Amino acid sequence: MGDPAGIGPEVTVKALADAAVRSQCRPVVVGDAQVLQQVIELTGSDLRIHRIAAVPEARFEPGTIDVYDLGNVDMPEFRPGEISAMCGQAAFEYVVEVIRLAMDGQIDATVTGPINKESINLAGHRYGGHTEIYAEYTGSNRYAMLLVEDGLRVIHVSTHVSLRKACDLVTKERVLEAIELMDEACRRLGIERPRIGVAGLNPHASDGGLFGDEEASEILPAIEEARSRGLCVDGPLPADTLYPKAIGGLYDGCVAMYHDQGHIPFKIVGFRWDRAARKMSSVRGVNITLGLPIIRTSVDHGTAMEIAGRNIASADAMVLAIEYAVELHRSRNAGRA
Repeated sequence: MGDPAGIGPEVTVKALADAAVRSQCRPVVVGDAQVLQQVIELTGSDLRIHRIAAVPEARFEPGTIDVYDLGNVDMPEFRPGEISAMCGQAAFEYVVEVIRLAMDGQIDATVTGPINKESINLAGHRYGGHTEIYAEYTGSNRYAMLLVEDGLRVIHVSTHVSLRKACDLVTKERVLEAIELMDEACRRLGIERPRIGVAGLNPHASDGGLFGDEEASEILPAIEEARSRGLCVDGPLPADTLYPKAIGGLYDGCVAMYHDQGHIPFKIVGFRWDRAARKMSSVRGVNITLGLPIIRTSVDHGTAMEIAGRNIASADAMVLAIEYAVELHRSRNAGRA
């Protein structure tokens, strides 16, 4: 359910109140039952909580949320919208437990609500985010973050590192790995022959070496290697023209060199700010971790502490994340058939 103090519990309850979501899967929420009960009252939902201590205890009854209750929030100390070590520890424990359940084969896929990086670090867990936690607890070395919204799909060469360090991570090996992971992901999503556009690192993709040499020394060799393996790849392309082309349908997937190069265009497409209401009217977009032995999708928004506990959070991204988890599970099973 994400950080208890953020909007994760709220968007979880709102998503699971959607009959269309419940018709696609049998959801179990790993989290804190008392926090979720508080959110049910906040939203005025008629859903009921069914506490469980093991997945086989779930009933999957209409109007009921089966909560795998870790009971790790001290309710007298709990304050929605506040960063705290307690909530960071709770959120971290939810993630570790849901990974364990998936690795043990007790569940088919995992969907994560937002965690707060400051809170989990206050609790003593030094991770940049979900992706790094999943990589460590699944023993994965070859992985990447994929963002999906409508026809735009973006994978990153690096994510939660400083911009200075991100430049050092642009290597032929890592760029090639990202291209291959994007190709694999597109095929799992039903695209038979994915067309992939690769961004440059520097302005204008270095303009023939005027603004840096990473395009010539690292990115282009990775693209050429990918082409030699039969992949359909273009680049390196200036990022400011790559994304309009991808949104227009020229590319099925984009490879971004660092976090903001991929996230900014993605969120421009998926997020909608209501000027009159002074809030997001819609927050769409899904984060998928590629390269793991288990399925993990997530909302691609933060804990939004400033609106937690106000019953105004949009559940759009959570609904989409659940739908993508179901689709990826079906695709994986079809591949085994």
